[in-house]
Amino acid sequence: MKPHREPQTVSDQTSNLAMPYILPSQAQKHVTHNEALQRLDAVVQLCVSNEFPVPPSAPSEGQCYLVAESAGGPWSGKDGMLAFRQDGAWLYLEPRTGWRAFFAAQGQLRVFSSGAWRPVSLDDSSSLAMIGVNTSPDAVNRLSVASDATLFSHAGHGHQLKLNKSATAETGTLLFQTGWSGRAEMGLAGNDDFSIKVSSDGSDWLTALAITPQGAVRMPARPAARLSLTTAISTPADGSRTGFNDFHLQQGGFSLGSAVPGGTGNRLIIPETGPYLLQLTASTLSSYGHQAAVEVNGSAALAFAIGPASAGAARHSAFTVVLLSEGDWLALLHHGSAQYEFGAGKTELSAVML
Repeated sequence: MKPHREPQTVSDQTSNLAMPYILPSQAQKHVTHNEALQRLDAVVQLCVSNEFPVPPSAPSEGQCYLVAESAGGPWSGKDGMLAFRQDGAWLYLEPRTGWRAFFAAQGQLRVFSSGAWRPVSLDDSSSLAMIGVNTSPDAVNRLSVASDATLFSHAGHGHQLKLNKSATAETGTLLFQTGWSGRAEMGLAGNDDFSIKVSSDGSDWLTALAITPQGAVRMPARPAARLSLTTAISTPADGSRTGFNDFHLQQGGFSLGSAVPGGTGNRLIIPETGPYLLQLTASTLSSYGHQAAVEVNGSAALAFAIGPASAGAARHSAFTVVLLSEGDWLALLHHGSAQYEFGAGKTELSAVML
């Protein structure tokens, strides 16, 4: 007894591109062959000119269009199909999963998947090893953009730009450069303080601002000084000057210059141009009436600590806010006669840039 075999159904077209077969004893076989060539011509190196709901007014031979939703006119009922112009007529092709096409209007390569044309992804996680926009990426700068501006916008609500580091000691910052050399950096630089750092050469960096996780604000490069003459008791002559030689607080570039003219001690040099708060404290053991003035550049008095005649100890203060320039120098100018106590907490000057 012969084995039973199921009858085979012979298709008259290919499975994927639906190209017609040339069948045995078929008349006008060239028609079938040409139709198959037309389909190949349409889908091989597929380029979609644009997406429209109705045909363009003057289509060119060989152009292909994606028929949009709610299509009308000759394309009515052809939503989602590819309309290929061939021999003055439209050839309609239904895209299959995995077809790829270059969409000319968008300048984008897309693949047909899950019923829609989607941008091509190079792996199953939709990720790229690196990408360059108008420039070349590298192993460190895996996303590189050369543009007049970069826009990150919202999708209906807010927008967050996230910089994540693996551990406290790592860096998560924004770096600003001039000629590829760092000039400013802000973020979490080697710790969890939010800081702003600046540099003049890309090598030496100063922390201009630091905010701790507890909210404390520090400005370690802010010019600030508290200083006096070394501890001593002295009676400066009328019209003489007193400078400084002992810092009790020094940051932000304050330094001592040359000796003051007509007196003792050295000039206090202003490190940066800007407004400063100056406070003078004058401590005397006795006085015949005196005045101690904070003087700038040996020419202009800025603040005065004035005391009357007294046989006992006294303490007088003066303060002011003034605009000073980098390189200006400060000293004390004395008038009258008094026995001063110099040193920390005695006769001293404080200067802080605001």
